[in-house]
Amino acid sequence: MSEELENEIEAINSIYDAHTIQNVSKGAADSEYTLRIPQIEVTLRLSIPHEYPETCLQVTAVEGVGSASKKGFGNQVLGTARDVVRKVFTPGQVCLFDVLQELERSLDQESLTSVEEQAEHSEQSGGELQHETTRSVDVGTSIENPAPPRWVLSATVTEKKSVFIARACTVKTTDEAQSAISHLLATDKRASKATHNISAYRIQSLIEGKEMVFQDCDDNGEDAAGGRLLKLLQMMDVWNVLVVVSRWYGGVKLGPARFGIINAVAREAVAAGGFI
Repeated sequence: MSEELENEIEAINSIYDAHTIQNVSKGAADSEYTLRIPQIEVTLRLSIPHEYPETCLQVTAVEGVGSASKKGFGNQVLGTARDVVRKVFTPGQVCLFDVLQELERSLDQESLTSVEEQAEHSEQSGGELQHETTRSVDVGTSIENPAPPRWVLSATVTEKKSVFIARACTVKTTDEAQSAISHLLATDKRASKATHNISAYRIQSLIEGKEMVFQDCDDNGEDAAGGRLLKLLQMMDVWNVLVVVSRWYGGVKLGPARFGIINAVAREAVAAGGFI
């Protein structure tokens, strides 16, 4: 197993759970793995060549689907998975996390059904479909003098001279989320000097009698970290929470393993704040 693949698997299994990707090979030229799609009860078998990520991985079979799945769903999953791999793979770049995210979106039948039902209902009522957005929008009255955010902190983690710490606080509008981040950077000198302040939030708001869902994230220079942090909040099913993970770079690159640390401290702050 290459170091790149090892780091990628370590990061994914820390973001999801320890059994998301497992090596089941028995000395074959191509390493065999199982990939479990979280929350959808689908397990795929992958063949990942030793030359990966220069050479593309292959989806060889569907090992299992949920007992409630419709007839033919396994074949549908297999075709979708192969299409996703072809879509996201770029020679020289690891892609398992991107494959996993794209598969979750494609195979989440309940979400697709829910959106279709909302669209049908909206069409019948002559209204507009209100849907989830991942961009920052105004969901409430602007707060001219907001109260300082009440942060709950994780323990500090140091890895190869890089230092990580997470903060979580309650937010009920995107204005509050942006204000909390601005307040942190304006009042905490240490945080303002961090190499990266990665953030993500999820908000549920009732606007004119309609429930709206808003979420957003910011890498702040730590490539792809914001999306992974937001994914963690989604998996924890937490709402009205903002998480900021500060990292002070120590001069030694950590590779994909840094995502595991970011999510570990974030999970700790969310739990300590009582959001789960």
